[in-house]
Amino acid sequence: MRTRPALTADDVKKILAACEAEAAKNKWNVSIAVTDEAGYMLGFTRMDGAGSITAEVAHLKAKGAAMTGRSSKFLEDRLKERVAFLNFPVGLPVQGGIPLLYQGERVGAIGVSGVQSHEDEQIADAGAATIK
Repeated sequence: MRTRPALTADDVKKILAACEAEAAKNKWNVSIAVTDEAGYMLGFTRMDGAGSITAEVAHLKAKGAAMTGRSSKFLEDRLKERVAFLNFPVGLPVQGGIPLLYQGERVGAIGVSGVQSHEDEQIADAGAATIK
């Protein structure tokens, strides 16, 4: 039997706090979703002023990154080459979702929505930096 790492509730709280701090520092109102490696929600926050649709978009970005182990930016770029990827169940292929890796193992993902896509990813990167 193999043992592999998994996110804890404390990990999720730290990730969300780091993401929220990065967003607040830049005065960005966003939704932040943290999922397990299969794309199931472990934690979520929607900052005051974030649009209602950002909640679903953040989760879909995280889900795609979790399921594929690739950033949603990678999926977005790949879609430009092969439109058939729209039929794959990979969440939302729009920049702002990143997989979480620990000791080479995929343990989850972060998805952010509410500002420009590269800014969403900047916020997600701040959360990923808490995983050591």
